[in-house]
Amino acid sequence: MKRILVLLALFLAVLVARAALLRSPQLTPPPPPAFAPPDPDGVVRRLAEALRIATVSNADPAQVDRGGFETLHRHLAESFPALHRRLSREVVNDFSLVYTWEGRDPSKPPILWMAHLDVVPVLPGTEGDWTQPPFSGAIADGFVWGRGAIDVKSKVYAICEAIEWLVGQGFQPERTVHLSFGGDEEVGGERGAAEIARRFRERGVRFAYVLDEGGVIGEGLVPGVAAPVAMVGIAEKGYLSLALEVTQAGGHSSIPPPQTAVGILAAAVARLEAEQMPAGIRGPTREFLRTLAPDMAFGTRLALANLWLFEPLVERIFTATPRGSASVRTTTAPTMFEGSTKDNVLPIRARAVVNFRILPGDTVASVTEHVRSVVDDERVAVAPIPGFVPSEPSPVSRTDGASWRLLERTIRELHPAVLVAPQLVLGATDARHFADLSDSVYRFGPTWIGPGDLTRAHGTNERIDANRYVESVGFYVRLLQGALDPE
Repeated sequence: MKRILVLLALFLAVLVARAALLRSPQLTPPPPPAFAPPDPDGVVRRLAEALRIATVSNADPAQVDRGGFETLHRHLAESFPALHRRLSREVVNDFSLVYTWEGRDPSKPPILWMAHLDVVPVLPGTEGDWTQPPFSGAIADGFVWGRGAIDVKSKVYAICEAIEWLVGQGFQPERTVHLSFGGDEEVGGERGAAEIARRFRERGVRFAYVLDEGGVIGEGLVPGVAAPVAMVGIAEKGYLSLALEVTQAGGHSSIPPPQTAVGILAAAVARLEAEQMPAGIRGPTREFLRTLAPDMAFGTRLALANLWLFEPLVERIFTATPRGSASVRTTTAPTMFEGSTKDNVLPIRARAVVNFRILPGDTVASVTEHVRSVVDDERVAVAPIPGFVPSEPSPVSRTDGASWRLLERTIRELHPAVLVAPQLVLGATDARHFADLSDSVYRFGPTWIGPGDLTRAHGTNERIDANRYVESVGFYVRLLQGALDPE
């Protein structure tokens, strides 16, 4: 018995020691030179004006209001004259823009900064729920309000404000800088970012790093971490939508068969929801936890320092919430259901669409096989949606190279209290089209987001803090001023 107690004490000591020995990997760089835009009111006003221009994308280009995009293109040219004199501009498929700023050393791989010009529509009937009208660009209560304030015209304009200022200072970057502003990111980016990536591919261009949207500075978003966290996406989930379809004889609802097409289909969807793809703390999510563990409360640190023992417990905690579950598994989301066109008619055809966001390690093929295996009913046809282009999970970008160090250093220079951690981006971004053009594809913008802001992007009352937005311009200035370390 004594020997067992001694072994148990040693075992516990090892667990505690592993937690106690964790050291924060956060950098402590010196503060950068002070930066303040000469006209902060003008910086805010120009964004507000951009938010008044409705640039709503549509999967059918013929349904897009071209005038909105043309107006926004003119607004960019009028707002940033120095940028437009110094950088070359290329219009891609009517709605997207590419800018090129030649660097001092053309032999060095260039960098690519990305954002998008398009926005999602406002759900009809919800316009009255907005505190400020959704396309008003109102400046009120310390915020700039409107569709695109978070996602993601604010990033387009912050980047342009930074370059306008730097050009005015006579600055020229060491490396060539390309800007890619897509016009259809919200509907997949096939005519915008995908075409831009194809052109760079044809020209033989590879980038030192790519920086797109995706991560933010989160306040109160990471349980157990009191400090704000700059969550930098180093990978994103794949995207797949499958159609499940059942065809039956149909007829009058007064004489139904034991199972209608809708019943068969509903049972198949219910099985998919009940039997989810397996969870696993791996890849970017594991690195996220490893990075932040030293700055967490000791009990949490103890568990994360000893995942070899506590991983099943941590996994259960993650899967208890929708957002946590999405970080550790391929998600299953039935989104559309179609049946009869009349209440007393049995449907001949019933169809459902199920959307999957694919965790790195899973694939389009493995998810499709999972669906067929779980549905296990020859009456249910499973197939991709016609015309839909699925995407595999992106490769995981480096966090041990010069580009990551530059990004991390810049964030910490400007915000010493902010922790920097790599993360998995749960949605899709235009960056996925550039995955083969750089080993360092990052998804981050210096937008501050709290728990109350999570539903604003694509939702009601989208807005951005005006002072924080002005501050974000300094991030892009400093990122360009900072040189990449030698590898």
